[in-house]
Amino acid sequence: MSLRQRPTRPGPGATYGPGAGPAAPPRTTAAQPTAGEGEDEVYNIIPIHNLLADHPSLLFPEVRAAMAALRTVGELRKPPFSRWHDGLDLLDWLGAFFGFQRDNVRNQREHLVLLLANAQMRLQPPPDNIDVLDPSVVRRVRKKLLHNYTSWCAFLGRKSNVWISDAGPRRVATDPRRELLYAALYLLIWGEAANLRFVPECLSYIFHHMAMDLNRILEDYIDDSTGQPALPAISGDNAFLARVVTPIYDTIRREVDASHNGTAPHSAWRNYDDINEYFWSSHCFDRLRWPLDRSKNFFATPPTKNRVGKTGFVEQRSFWNLYRSFDRLWVMLILFLQAAILVAWHGDTYPWQNLRTRDAQVRVLTIFITWAGLRLLQSLIDAGTQYGLVSRDTKLLGVRMVLKSLAAAAWTVAFAVLYSRIWDQRNRDRQWSTAANHRLVNFLEAAAVFVLPELLAVVLFIIPWLRNFLEKTNWRIFYILTWWFQSRTFVGRGLREGLFDNVKYSLFWVVLLAVKFSFSYFLQIKPMVTPTKAILRLQNVQYEWHEFFSRTNRFAVFILWLPVILIYLMDIQIWYSIFSSLVGALVGLFAHLGEIRDVQQLRLRFQFFASAMQFNLMPEEHLFQELGTLRSKFRDAVNRLKLRYGLGRPYKKIESNQVGPSRFALIWNEIIQTFREEDILSDREVELLELPPYTWNIRVIRWPCLLLCNELLLALGQAKELKADDRKHWRKICKNEYRRCVVIEAYDSVRYLLLEIIKEGTEEHSIVAGLFEEFDSCIRAEKFSVEYNMGVLQSIYDKLVVLLGTLVKPNRNKNKVVNTLQTLYDIATRDFPKNKKSIEQLKDAGLAPTGSSGLLFENAVELPSAENENFYKQVRRLHTILTSKDSMNNVPKNLEARRRIAFFSNSLFMNMPRAPQVEKMRAFSVLTPYYNEEVLYSKEQLQSENEDGISIIFYLQKIYEDDWSNFLERMRREGMTDEEELWGKRSRDLRLWASYRGQTLSRTVRGMMYYYRALKMLTFLDSASEIDIREGSRELHSVGSSKRQKTELDDSEDGGKSPSRSLSRASSGVSLLFKGHEHGTALMKYTYVVACQIYGSQKAKNDPRAIDILYLMKNNEALRVAYVDEVKSGRDEVAYYSVLVKYDQQLQKEVEIYRVRLPGPLKLGEGKPENQNHASIFTRGDAVQTIDMNQDNYFEEALKMRNLLEEYSYKYGSRKPTILGVREHVFTGSVSSLAWFMSAQETSFVTLGQRVLANPLKVRMHYGHPDVFDRLWFLSRGGISKASRVINISEDIFAGFNCTLRGGNVTHHEYIQVGKGRDVGLNQISMFEAKVASGNGEQTLSRDVYRLGHKLDFFRMLSFFYTTVGFYFNTMMVVLTVYAFVWGRLYLALSGLENSISSNADSTSNAALVTVLNQQFIIQLGLFTALPMIIENSLEHGFLPAVWDFFTMQLQLASMFYTFSMGTKTHYYGRTILHGGAKYRATGRGFVVEHKKFAENYRLYARSHFIKAIELGLILTVYASYSAIAKNTFVYIVLTISSWFLVVSWIMAPFAFNPSGFDWLKTVYDFDDFMNWIWYPSRISATSDQSWEKWWNEENDHLRTTGLWGKLLEVVLDLRYFFFQYGIVYQLNIASESHSVAVYLLSWIGIVAAVGIFVVVDFARDRYAAKEHMTYRAIQSFVIVFVILVIVLLLEFTSFKFIDIFTSLLAFIPTGWGLILIAQVIKPFIESTALWETVVSMARFYDILFGVIVMAPVAFLSWMPGFQEMQTRILFNEAFSRGLQISRILTGKKQDTI
Repeated sequence: MSLRQRPTRPGPGATYGPGAGPAAPPRTTAAQPTAGEGEDEVYNIIPIHNLLADHPSLLFPEVRAAMAALRTVGELRKPPFSRWHDGLDLLDWLGAFFGFQRDNVRNQREHLVLLLANAQMRLQPPPDNIDVLDPSVVRRVRKKLLHNYTSWCAFLGRKSNVWISDAGPRRVATDPRRELLYAALYLLIWGEAANLRFVPECLSYIFHHMAMDLNRILEDYIDDSTGQPALPAISGDNAFLARVVTPIYDTIRREVDASHNGTAPHSAWRNYDDINEYFWSSHCFDRLRWPLDRSKNFFATPPTKNRVGKTGFVEQRSFWNLYRSFDRLWVMLILFLQAAILVAWHGDTYPWQNLRTRDAQVRVLTIFITWAGLRLLQSLIDAGTQYGLVSRDTKLLGVRMVLKSLAAAAWTVAFAVLYSRIWDQRNRDRQWSTAANHRLVNFLEAAAVFVLPELLAVVLFIIPWLRNFLEKTNWRIFYILTWWFQSRTFVGRGLREGLFDNVKYSLFWVVLLAVKFSFSYFLQIKPMVTPTKAILRLQNVQYEWHEFFSRTNRFAVFILWLPVILIYLMDIQIWYSIFSSLVGALVGLFAHLGEIRDVQQLRLRFQFFASAMQFNLMPEEHLFQELGTLRSKFRDAVNRLKLRYGLGRPYKKIESNQVGPSRFALIWNEIIQTFREEDILSDREVELLELPPYTWNIRVIRWPCLLLCNELLLALGQAKELKADDRKHWRKICKNEYRRCVVIEAYDSVRYLLLEIIKEGTEEHSIVAGLFEEFDSCIRAEKFSVEYNMGVLQSIYDKLVVLLGTLVKPNRNKNKVVNTLQTLYDIATRDFPKNKKSIEQLKDAGLAPTGSSGLLFENAVELPSAENENFYKQVRRLHTILTSKDSMNNVPKNLEARRRIAFFSNSLFMNMPRAPQVEKMRAFSVLTPYYNEEVLYSKEQLQSENEDGISIIFYLQKIYEDDWSNFLERMRREGMTDEEELWGKRSRDLRLWASYRGQTLSRTVRGMMYYYRALKMLTFLDSASEIDIREGSRELHSVGSSKRQKTELDDSEDGGKSPSRSLSRASSGVSLLFKGHEHGTALMKYTYVVACQIYGSQKAKNDPRAIDILYLMKNNEALRVAYVDEVKSGRDEVAYYSVLVKYDQQLQKEVEIYRVRLPGPLKLGEGKPENQNHASIFTRGDAVQTIDMNQDNYFEEALKMRNLLEEYSYKYGSRKPTILGVREHVFTGSVSSLAWFMSAQETSFVTLGQRVLANPLKVRMHYGHPDVFDRLWFLSRGGISKASRVINISEDIFAGFNCTLRGGNVTHHEYIQVGKGRDVGLNQISMFEAKVASGNGEQTLSRDVYRLGHKLDFFRMLSFFYTTVGFYFNTMMVVLTVYAFVWGRLYLALSGLENSISSNADSTSNAALVTVLNQQFIIQLGLFTALPMIIENSLEHGFLPAVWDFFTMQLQLASMFYTFSMGTKTHYYGRTILHGGAKYRATGRGFVVEHKKFAENYRLYARSHFIKAIELGLILTVYASYSAIAKNTFVYIVLTISSWFLVVSWIMAPFAFNPSGFDWLKTVYDFDDFMNWIWYPSRISATSDQSWEKWWNEENDHLRTTGLWGKLLEVVLDLRYFFFQYGIVYQLNIASESHSVAVYLLSWIGIVAAVGIFVVVDFARDRYAAKEHMTYRAIQSFVIVFVILVIVLLLEFTSFKFIDIFTSLLAFIPTGWGLILIAQVIKPFIESTALWETVVSMARFYDILFGVIVMAPVAFLSWMPGFQEMQTRILFNEAFSRGLQISRILTGKKQDTI
């Protein structure tokens, strides 16, 4: 019970609900307060406007205290120009003075009241007067809201306008009202700021000036110009929106317009960050003024010349960003590489042996020259990318750029000169003389000065608090000292962690780098030295082409070293994967993950569940003073040990006090009940799993039948076999808690059952009672085994089984019951006692009938009626206990139910904070952005079939067979007589069932509303007395589960309100015991807002989605929907509003709560964060959980939410958390093998990966949902995501970047989980990965990544790089390694170098090359992705299952999938950095069982995979033909197997993972469809899905918008295709082994001729094919004859041979493709010429050619028998293993559908 006095609660009969009043009258958005805020006003959560309302939230004294505090207007000067009356409060007063909108005032009033009331509820100890708002509460809320503002003021050297001192002598005496006014003013500014919420320091600027205006009013200043009392600079109706928000919004909007939908270079326009960082300079005060001066150049936008440009950072598209952001990493790698090569060059085994001579030692000093050169490179890149920041106001920045470049150049020159002087002296003296050593000392002295800043950084790293102090302090002297090193920024200061955390992650990286560098030295670098020396010594190389340069041996060395260097630069990623997996497993073990994995382990721990649940989920009951003390912490630790390891007897009070088990039983049974509602359990399984309450006078806790199976039989066998006294018998039984309980329960149950079915008052009744009295007396005297024959127990057991078997049947045979009772009586009186008694003795003892009329029990048995469900439920339980002989390891049957029970059970024994009472917990909200996805599947969607005849409902029935049978069972129990009803009056139930198995909004809403349901139940348990709980348990049991769920169905489809339709399940389980206040408490603590951006337009169009959203609101009272409403006013004017609506249960309609006007259209940046931002003003509480539309939640996990929120009270390292990371479970893994791969990959990241990032590496970011944000912290720091167009396309992770840069802390917690859906088809997965890879490309360019790369210490920087953009960069490096290797090998083979090298310096047996190829292959196969999966699976499911899963995945072509996925990441990451083009890609999130056509796959993968694979395949083929060493087949296979695997994977994966991918008929139809698409005319209305030309243009759009450097690099890369021609023409017979350059030049004649022929034929086809067919045929014939003639002449008069035709194709086809690619780059110059038509025609020809090449192996495999069945098995093996009929899904057996 709460220790605070509460007003009387209403009784159980009272009804409450949001919106208990009639609808509100039409409202205006006027700022002035009105008197109309009366009893009829619609409210959101609590009716603040009406203190007399009958609402449970108003019974909390804290709510009344907060409301009273806001009404203390008192003697404050009344606002002029507006009506004022006594009922108005401080927010009305602010609104009237400053011109805020009325609904903004109303919204923030409720917001502030809830903040204050909840904060006061959490006060420990409670205040003396709970009816008055405690000043400390107001102060705490104000300080947290304005903390960022005060930091900003300090940063700019401005005095804060919050005239309240938090320390020292106070300028103004503490006044809670003043604190309230500051907090309320900030909330009102924030609530109306719209898109400006993304620019938090801009809000600080606004607040700074408005707070000053507020101070002038409060201090009664007089306006000098008017002589009147001072008024705010901004006032009047809607003045704040019109005069403050709109001007800045319009500026941002025009900048976004200048971006041309994000296609313009980032440097050409200002994004949100640029606008915000303008306010990081004190110049903003001088230039913008107050009120805002719109004539200033800040408000000027492109193309105005004098406008304010980029601020703080310029995003430039270049791979140099990776070097610029992470220069310390690259310096380390390059310097070690140089040093290792220099050391290894001497050839000794160990590096220290090579450093014995002074010569070797001095050569290593060249790393300082390189280091200085790298600094010069860094400074030049800085200047080259950031010159746009230099302006009249930032001259010093330009000066610094120049000076840093000059200094770096000076150091480079100085080191070079000093180094050369050393050797000059050494060579002159021919020894290391004193003079030479002196020059060496000079060099070392210079080096010491050079590294001085690095040494200082090391010292500050060792003392992190000193570094934090220096960075956070705002003393000007420190600005001057640090000016040289970095620009001063408001964020990124004081990011160092505590010393203990430093040690942990430093140790991780020191060990990792030691292993990596040792490996690199001994296995990569050192083995390359010998072949390098041999190649450099090569003389008289016989080249097979014209060699332009001499000494090309060096180029051969470069080619050999290139793959080695590329792998050397990226293989830290492999080592990180290995080390993070091992450390993650270790952290997981210490966190006690995976201790309960299956039913067997569940049985072992279940007896401690009540204690564990009481300990973790129930609040502590001791005094407040003990909380958080050392004593309480020690006691908690001891209790956790007892629970975890079973120390001490569980349930000390079980037999004397039933409250502990009853409380546990209520929670456990509610969990099981939700499982049943979700149809993952059957009715029978519910009975086996639930905990029956105290009944039938049973003296022990009644464990679930699942745990008691076989225990009674074991006890019976023990009783028969063991010859011992009672005490030994009982001691042996008591060794097993379940056996002890089942023996007592069976005995008590049998006694109660027999006495219940025998009429009371009859002689038989007294006989049975007497028999049990004798049994009891013998047991008490411990003489049972003496008095009775234990061997007869088996006969008694057999007869009891017969009796119970009769009772559990629907048609109960009373005569059989009587006969069985008679037999039991005979056994009990004759056979059972060892001392036989005569009839007379039995009569004397009252154990035999005295009369002789009729048979015994004949007239005494009276069976309870069938309506007595409770009685027969207990009979079934007793029958189960007696008859169960197996271990019930297959209960529950459903795998999802098993997983959830195991996880929840395990989590109860993990470390988590103790739960507070619900009233004292932190309040929180859940926010879900929604656009236009599915809400509920319609009947039409469920029934519509794809081309294979498969409907969604059929698919779901087969995939979720258990769920479907459970659903039908539930429907029949609720009155369904025919399955056809599911398409009629019960169609809503069917639609819900299907929707809960898809990735729909209804599934997400159901999951999130479990929080509300859990909080109501926990509120009841917090306040319920022992009597309430005990009696409630019995009441629930007497009601019976079936009756709880009985309601009537309406005849209409949507009119019914059956429990299956009620998503909130208000009528189930514990809710029947509620007293009335529970939902009021829950509403105060929890709000769910779904940001349905276009709900308004959906309603206007009568979109079915709007109807479904309304249905969700109707059935979930805590659900609110926020949307943007567009209202046309005038001819072209449109007003935009943020609107919040709910469903009013009394009015039975949707009502509007708030309508806040926006300055313009919502979407200026990325859509999702803008949607979240507009709805964020309607969230409440201290925390907000971000949940995406493809997520789910579970009731049992919702119970732990208040534990999770307590994490905000604890420090993790040196800081308290600001984001609580939550574990996810990917629920889409069972659909197909592809979904399984994706699920496994995702699961390993969201568990083990994020676990390591949080601890020990301290670089976990926010990777998406379902993290929990400290709402007030983020509210004033830019919100929960960033929204700038394109650069923030991966909006979620920028919240993590922003959090870390602003000094937040991100943690990770695995005792709670949330469900998440993932894409399940290859095309969906590829689009998702393309989006993420593109997003990482944009991150690489961003200021956030740059600042983190520089502001984090060295080791955290490494962690950050390798877990964000570095992962994608290194993936690209793997593909580049393949390219470097195969192109290098091709060069060596065609030039003739390889032949010479193989004879003199065999490079193929080189250990370094083998090592590199192995590493590359390991990454390519996804093995380093698989390692975390294996280890996490081992941890949570066991080692053998993990290994088996891994091998199964390999058999299902997982490596092909991961290799293909690598190509997707590489293509989109690289293209985005070079050219842009990142965009949101809708993946659909649907079920994928349909065959994707070849044309669709070609469109998606042609540029990213197919063409690249064909290029590599061509190179490998040419290499096999012309390589000297490829003649050895084994050597060729070893060298090229990984490359060939990549080629095969990139071509075949889209078809191997495509349902019916190798079906012959579909392959034929697909090719026809592909050719139709190729030749479809390009009309204006045509889409890329219809027309090849439209697709081709769109595919090359990025080249149109890329910059000059992007185009130049593209052309340079395209030049590689001409190398084929150069290398191969010298191999033609017609070349006659000539090595003249003329051979190459003459080969271009062939290119021109081929193009000419193509142009002629193409022209003829367009001109004559349709109308003058004979002319067209004649031209064709002429061309053919001409080509044949030329070939004949060449054969006759030259060395030309027929094979040269095919060889030349290898040369000319790549050249043609290269020409096309270059033509695409220069398209703007040639598009208007006739040449462009030729380019388009040639490109179409090439795409046909590529299509045929890709289609050929597919067609062959389709034609081969058996491959289709094999592919189906591979694709759906996971489902096969569950006995599902996938083949029926694919062949469409429609007759099996309902």
